[in-house]
Amino acid sequence: MKYKVTFLLDKTNTWFEKYLKNYNFNLNNKYLFKISKNPNKIVKQDLVFPLSYTKILSKEFIKKNKLILIVHASKLPKDKGFAPVQNQILKNKKKIHVSLIKAEKDKEVDSGAIYLTDVFSLADTDLSPEIRLKQGKAVLKIIKKFLVKYPKVKCIEQKGRGNFNKRRKPADSELNINKSIKSQFNLLRICDNEKYPSFFKYKKHKYILKIYKE
Repeated sequence: MKYKVTFLLDKTNTWFEKYLKNYNFNLNNKYLFKISKNPNKIVKQDLVFPLSYTKILSKEFIKKNKLILIVHASKLPKDKGFAPVQNQILKNKKKIHVSLIKAEKDKEVDSGAIYLTDVFSLADTDLSPEIRLKQGKAVLKIIKKFLVKYPKVKCIEQKGRGNFNKRRKPADSELNINKSIKSQFNLLRICDNEKYPSFFKYKKHKYILKIYKE
């Protein structure tokens, strides 16, 4: 009997989808894999991985499936909430932790027990596409590590004091024209050139900046 696994993807936050579809876990003898963007159609699954999913999962959804696992890119309980990688880069962090946690219906967002942790490193010259690539590889790595071990896995409760990051909005990509590019480079490099590019305002006009490596 194979375990049923569904990856729940977001309809709008689609950056991770290409990494997942091009990845082979090489575990088809143990699992039946499925990808879905509709949580209403995900029921009675052994494992569900919401990936880059921006909506809060309902208690009903959690009840309908055996185990919901969240991959959160921070050293929990620090940097719970939205855009953890981007918020850590803004704090000049280069080593990003990854936590695989259990979604629990009676706990706050990103507060579930931790099954596995890992870490990946960023160069201080990495731009958004390179950051996403490294993050995507780290997410797939920790998922595979869990799938190889499952069901012989244990979790531990989170300890310590944490913080919660708010959702980043396009307005957060605004640069200050009175500050140097160097002092704002972290903000420049986390911006997506297409979805939320950097910009500045000058003399009642808005100017868009896109950044690429030569």
